[in-house]
Formats: sequence, C-alpha cells, structure tokens
Amino acid sequence: MQSWPAPAVPSVPGEGPSMRLFDTADRQVRPVAPGPTATMYVCGITPYDATHLGHAATYLTFDLVYRLWLDAGHEVHYVQNVTDVDDPLFERAARDGEDWVELGLRETQLFREDMAALRILPPRDYIGAVESIGEVTEIVEKLVASGAAYVVDDPEHPDVYFRADATKQFGYESGYDHATMSTYFAERGGDPDRPGKRDPLDAAVWRAVRDGEPSWPSAFGPGRPGWHVECAAIALNRIGVGFDVQGGGSDLIFPHHEFSAAHAEALTGCERFARHYVHAGMIGLDGEKMSKSRGNLVLVSRLREQGVDPMAIRLGLLDSHYRSDRQWTDAVLTAATERLARWREAAALDAGPDATDTIARVRQYLADDLDTPRALSAIDDWARQALNRRGTDAAAPAALAATVDALLGVQLV
Repeated sequence: MQSWPAPAVPSVPGEGPSMRLFDTADRQVRPVAPGPTATMYVCGITPYDATHLGHAATYLTFDLVYRLWLDAGHEVHYVQNVTDVDDPLFERAARDGEDWVELGLRETQLFREDMAALRILPPRDYIGAVESIGEVTEIVEKLVASGAAYVVDDPEHPDVYFRADATKQFGYESGYDHATMSTYFAERGGDPDRPGKRDPLDAAVWRAVRDGEPSWPSAFGPGRPGWHVECAAIALNRIGVGFDVQGGGSDLIFPHHEFSAAHAEALTGCERFARHYVHAGMIGLDGEKMSKSRGNLVLVSRLREQGVDPMAIRLGLLDSHYRSDRQWTDAVLTAATERLARWREAAALDAGPDATDTIARVRQYLADDLDTPRALSAIDDWARQALNRRGTDAAAPAALAATVDALLGVQLV
C-alpha cells in the first residue's frame, strides 16, 4: 500500500538529551535506547470514516518520536497498518449501499491527504490487512500447531481463537484486572459470549466465512483475519520482536495491544513484543467524549475545507501533553491560530534574541516524555522578545524556525 509524501525535515546543529517516554507496561517514564536504526510500529486506521482529531493527535504523538530520533542521528524504520477488512467497514458500506473495497480505498486516500497536510512523517512500510492475509494465515497455523490457539467446535463457523492464557505474562502490558479486561473486551470488538470458546477472553485470530462477507483460503477453511493478529503479523515480518516502540491511542491498550503482543510472544517465545508501549490520550469536544456514535467528530478534512491552517491544528493538539485526555474547543483553535501568527511574525524578522538556549530547552522538554506544553512556552518566550525588538542576532529567526519545523513539525516560513 502506498504511503504519503514525506515533508523535508531541516537539520538543527547540536544535539539534545536522550529521549524518555512513559511505558504503559512498566507504568513509569524510562529511557528509550534504540540502536542505529530506531524501530516503531503504530496501529493505523480502519478506513470507514474520515480522519478525526483523535486520529490526528495519535499520529502527531509518534511523529514527534520520529522527529526526535532523526534529530539524534538515527535512521527510523516505522511501520503502520491499515485495517482495510473489518466489521466497521462492512457495516458502513452496507448502510450507505457502497462497495466496502471502494469505501476503504477512498477513506485511506483521504487519510493520506490529511497526514500530508499535517506534515506527519510517513511510515516506511504502510501495509493493509488485505495484502497481509498470507502472513496472518501462516501465523494462525503455527499458533494452532503449538496449542496457543484452537478451532471452535462449530461446523458452520469454525472460527479460530487464541487462548488468553497462552502466555504466562498475559496482562502485563495493560496491568488491568480480569474484571476490567472483561469490560473492555466486550466494548472494544471482543465476543465474550461466543459459544464454543474455552474462555470468554479468548480472541479471534481467524473468522470463518459468513454470508455477505469477503473471505480468503486458509488451512481452516475460508475466512478473514482477526484484528489483533493482523498487527502481530505485519510487525513481526518487518521489524521483528523487541522493537523500540509500539504506539497507538489509549483505547488500544486492551484488548488490541495486549493481544497483538501476546500473539507474537506465544509464537516466538519472547517475553516482550516491544521494548516500549506508548499510548496517546483521547480527544473530546466541548466537554464530551468525541465519537462517531455521538456525531461530534471533528474531521481534519472539514477543518481544512473551512480554511483552518493545518499548522494551527498541530499547535492546538500540541498545547496539551500527549498522554492527557483533553478537549478540543473553539478557544483551543483560536489560541493556536494566534500563536502560529506570532511565531511566523517573529520568524520573519531580520533579527532576534540569541536562540541557542531556547533551542536547547525545546530539545530538553521534548526529550522528557514529549513535554510539548513547556516546549511551546519556551518558543513563546523567544517570540515575545523578538517581537519586542529585543535581540540583534540576524541568524536567530531562521535557526528558531528550523528547530520548530524539525522537532515540532510546524512550518513557519
């Protein structure tokens, strides 16, 4: 699957401290220590609707990680999937009388356009579930052969399920108790009441064909992949186990990330799928949870159509810490638009105060678990002094603009 064009990333002289990120599994901020090539897997969209601000906030978070790695001199191998075969896609297509393939292609293309407008660095590997079917069936066969998965006793729908107890460490990533797991499993795509399962928490890795659904051949009969095993297969076959960061929104902690890690760990015998599990908070609108069911999604494409500068969208999302659940309001957008205008005005000056300390502080704050509020405040301070004509360094405005572009992805000039 084709990714989107990569924006140019300026080089900034010097270097900052090593990055530290909050690890969901360890429940603490700790160092990220990649080798020469940093590796990251971030779960992609299910393309049944347009990109909303929750999506944008998640991919912006890992865009910052990518940019900090580049700033530190690393190559980056970034992998992202597209769940282009799943129930929400079929349901939306059936509702609108549309072919599910065409719907998925259209919404994926709109997502690419939104990511390009927001200057999100693209993944090296951008892989759809459909194009990874062969990889999934191979993994499912191995899981069944090892006893980590089983076929339910149902001649009509012989679905294949992964045993939640197949790994001793299951549950380490989320840290949730059984009751919390059960609640989230039922709410987030699980099927605890499916007859024939050995445990209500067991997760589907292969869904036998149903009427009106697409299917592909497998050793267990025609069907389609489960959601979690798709990500396990795509990551394993491109960056292996023990990669540096697995990322996504906090709603993916359980069951999706817990199970995708468990699939890979049961298959390979490793104790930990990723070295760091990193999750972004949720975005609400005017005090309410933002969701399709509420009809209050703020779409990136709609904002762009209204003439909102994508860089203002970036700044509005960066104004709060990535791990916090936060609200999008008209006031947030207004403040971000005004901040962008001030920064651009300051960057266009012939001179300004020396930016060396500001650049160092921005690097320091971002390396400390992506502390964007403090980074933005440091740039605000510099811009305020520059606009008050304090400083005579002719190189400072360009240096500051390059830093904002390279590390925050906000284009000022």
